[in-house]
Amino acid sequence: MHELWIASGLVEKLPEFSRQNPARTIIEVRLEIGELSHTDSNTLSFCCESITKGTRVQNSSLIIQETPALVKCPYRSYRGRPNYSDDVLVAAPVITMRCLECGETVAADRGQERTIKSIRFSEANAAQTL
Repeated sequence: MHELWIASGLVEKLPEFSRQNPARTIIEVRLEIGELSHTDSNTLSFCCESITKGTRVQNSSLIIQETPALVKCPYRSYRGRPNYSDDVLVAAPVITMRCLECGETVAADRGQERTIKSIRFSEANAAQTL
């Protein structure tokens, strides 16, 4: 469950921001999570909520934007959504990383992101975006 590791890293960064900006209160954090990052948004939200209890960021909102995967084939001109396995023995969709046109291995072009996109804070009753 690497979501707990990601949440821990996030929770370490946010109090650092708060300490450097004591007059500001974090009210919202926006994250971008790519489809290929193997990060479950619901689990990440739960982990963040659990480990922020009792911290200065306890009441802040976490907004997670999921970025769909895009792949490209080095042999063909294909650039688009990845192919998924339709094997009945697989419980969840599995990306095959194979070109839809030729079957060769594709490269990830987008979808591996795990990024803090913005931090919204309040300062003297005015909301700002960092």
